[in-house]
Amino acid sequence: MSNDDLNDEQLMTLAATGDPAALETLYDRYASAVMGLALKIMGDRAIAEEVVQETFWRVWRNADSFHAGRGPFPGWLFGIARNLSIDLWRRRKTRPLPAFEAGDEQQIDLIPDPETDVAELAWVTVKHQRVRAALTALPPAQRQVIEMAYFRGLTRQEIAKVLGEPLGTIHTRARLALQKLRESLQAQGFDD
Repeated sequence: MSNDDLNDEQLMTLAATGDPAALETLYDRYASAVMGLALKIMGDRAIAEEVVQETFWRVWRNADSFHAGRGPFPGWLFGIARNLSIDLWRRRKTRPLPAFEAGDEQQIDLIPDPETDVAELAWVTVKHQRVRAALTALPPAQRQVIEMAYFRGLTRQEIAKVLGEPLGTIHTRARLALQKLRESLQAQGFDD
């Protein structure tokens, strides 16, 4: 049985014992999705790539802290990536990076990445479009809570304060929104 035949939890058990091939399999499965999340939050490909590398370094270093009973592996992984992205975004917000010289950004965009997997990139793009469509279909108040939590990194307490709403209302909106997103995405063939 190869690592490709193992589920995420089995791979994490192997990674916790120091098996680098298990981590490599997890990286192959999830790196592009982590990249998409980091890119959405950071808006900068180079920094998003750093987030991906640091995320998987932390998965490797903390593999023994993963417990399947607390939730599935993708949720744990994306939680690490999201927190790293938000931390970096907040640091950049308080201490911006130096700007490029005029025209540098255009030159960088012209250099193709030879390691880009076009099929995988297309699939990730389709998934992102479906998630965006599912988000757009949410009632505005629920969508606002999800966007503030996942894309701006606010806690539910912070959201309640910003919106001037009771914390219970924010909890309810978040729960209903996540439930609707899950149902919408499952109807489109997403299993996790």
